[in-house]
Amino acid sequence: MAFDSLVFSIILWIVGLFILYIVILTAVKDGINKSVIGQFIEKKYGTEEDKKSFLDSDLDNDK
Repeated sequence: MAFDSLVFSIILWIVGLFILYIVILTAVKDGINKSVIGQFIEKKYGTEEDKKSFLDSDLDNDK
């Protein structure tokens, strides 16, 4: 019975940390993009929306 509560507690911690990660990531991205300096940098240098990732060229995507 103690093992079940330990597993449940660990799963609850993992879910809580993941939700906290998502909240912080979203807040930082929005904070940077909506700030005066972030808008200035975006105007001056633009954004790279079409940036390629190494995940785009995986082995099963050979064309």
